[in-house]
Amino acid sequence: MSTNGAPESWEDADDQNLANKLNQLNVDAPSFVPNVNAPVFVPSFLNQPPPTAAPPAVGGAVLNQPPPTLPLVQPPPPAAVLSQPPPAAVMSPTASEKKISPDVENKSSPNDASMKSDDSAVERSAADSWEDKADNSSSATTPEEEDSMEIDEDGTTRPKRTKQKPKSAASVTTSKEHVNVVFIGHVDAGKSTIGGQMMYLTGMVDKRTLEKYEKEAKEKNRETWYLSWCMDTNLEEREKGKTVEVGRAYFETEKKHFTILDAPGHKSFVPNMIGGASQADLAVLVISARKGEFETGFERGGQTREHAMLVKTAGVKHLVVLINKMDDPTVGWDEKRYNYCKEQLIPYLKKLGFNPAKDLMFMPCSGLTGSGLKEPVGSDAPYYTGLPFIPYIDGLPSLKRQVDGPFMMPIVDKYSEMGTVVIGKVESGKCSKGDTLLVMPNRVEVKVDQLWSDEIEVTAVTSGENIKAKLKGIEEADITNGFVLCDPRDPIKTGTIFDAQIVMLDLKSIICAGYSCILHLQAMAEEVTIKALICLIDKKTGEKSKTRPRFIKQDQIAIARFVTSHQICMETFKAHPQLGRFTLRDEGTTIAIGKILKVVE
Repeated sequence: MSTNGAPESWEDADDQNLANKLNQLNVDAPSFVPNVNAPVFVPSFLNQPPPTAAPPAVGGAVLNQPPPTLPLVQPPPPAAVLSQPPPAAVMSPTASEKKISPDVENKSSPNDASMKSDDSAVERSAADSWEDKADNSSSATTPEEEDSMEIDEDGTTRPKRTKQKPKSAASVTTSKEHVNVVFIGHVDAGKSTIGGQMMYLTGMVDKRTLEKYEKEAKEKNRETWYLSWCMDTNLEEREKGKTVEVGRAYFETEKKHFTILDAPGHKSFVPNMIGGASQADLAVLVISARKGEFETGFERGGQTREHAMLVKTAGVKHLVVLINKMDDPTVGWDEKRYNYCKEQLIPYLKKLGFNPAKDLMFMPCSGLTGSGLKEPVGSDAPYYTGLPFIPYIDGLPSLKRQVDGPFMMPIVDKYSEMGTVVIGKVESGKCSKGDTLLVMPNRVEVKVDQLWSDEIEVTAVTSGENIKAKLKGIEEADITNGFVLCDPRDPIKTGTIFDAQIVMLDLKSIICAGYSCILHLQAMAEEVTIKALICLIDKKTGEKSKTRPRFIKQDQIAIARFVTSHQICMETFKAHPQLGRFTLRDEGTTIAIGKILKVVE
């Protein structure tokens, strides 16, 4: 170290350009003084030569005099100095400067003296400030944190501040029964609007947020869309007014915790809708009573038919049919229109396997006004005397869950946020924070770092809950929708060849061995090929044909062997119904539904 406290290497490298730049910096000293004023910048112990040495640089005559304001910066008591080694080292060159006699100083030429003094002053300033900052700031702080650490109200020595993470009080698990409700129906039937209205009525969205959405929607000439923005958070969805991905939200009643799954209604996004339906316990088919809209949705090729069939395939046993937009001027809560929609739907839903007496419930409502959702429709529709929607689903009997089985959660979505986060519904078993699980079919061991049940941080989850889990030990890129998070002691089956029973629905022609289509199982979409047709099953008697069929056609039931190009996760329908159901689609239409009978290899 040199006598001025700066490293030797800096003095050796006295580049003329650097000296000029440093001179320019010292010229600006008057505006720089307040920030390096010792009591504010480092109040406890630091002496700052730069502020006192900087002003003489303008005059040039008094550069080599000892700094006149040095007495203002008094070192603290010896204990404070001893506790901070770097400042003590900084003090020594100042003391040695005071001992230099004027005769010795005058031996050098005025230009050399001014140059050296100027350089050494700035070098001291740089060295001191860097050393002091290194002492007073933590190793990983932001500039804002450094500023807050440098400010002290009473001018005394401050303790070093470290940023601490707020501790979240995680509940063990949410105690209420979980019910996953999927909203399905034709595009523009009002699914997202009803979802938003329910969140408002149950207090999950405050009035201020709704007013903000309403103002933004009015600016875009879409006044009636504001409620749907509670569910459609994507900018693209808000611009077009169409749901693309399955929206998620939740609300609670006194008895139950409901997860809303807002499925897209457009036929282009049916694969996304299948992923949402696969997580549902209860389906709500939203019908638009507006003249023309109901007919469009229900006619052949409309999404009302396909969605109802897909939720039945996904294993949903109870269907609530909400006849929406009853307040529309073309309808006006008309009983004839309500009965017409009801009569058109019942035969088709009965054909799908829903029992009109036990599995179906029809009710009129208005998503925009909220009538018929939480409060009875009253005088608007005197012909309907049943419960409103929310009290009705709250009073449904409890569902049976596979709580005792091995843990299994099909992954329906994933993203990266300070780690890999996966989303899905727990189909079987239970899991706690810190558990070691297996991601199949990759066979990657992961550790559960955090758990959320519908945005509520918890320490344990059980079957039926819609959860988010942060995993350690795997990257987001290594996970694909359709992978399954499971218990390493009893993992899900994987394979490329399986036998399944299929029911042909909508076929343009016949199907033979070698036919390829897309298999949708939970959130997974995988191309499959029919390797062989094993037998046909008689619809009435259930008997299997003794000869192998050469082809299958519409409305026939057959058992076939399928082959996939990649390993996929699946279970037999007998062992795990939810993980053994699938849908076959081709050219944008659903051609068959099926269940897995045996995983061959």
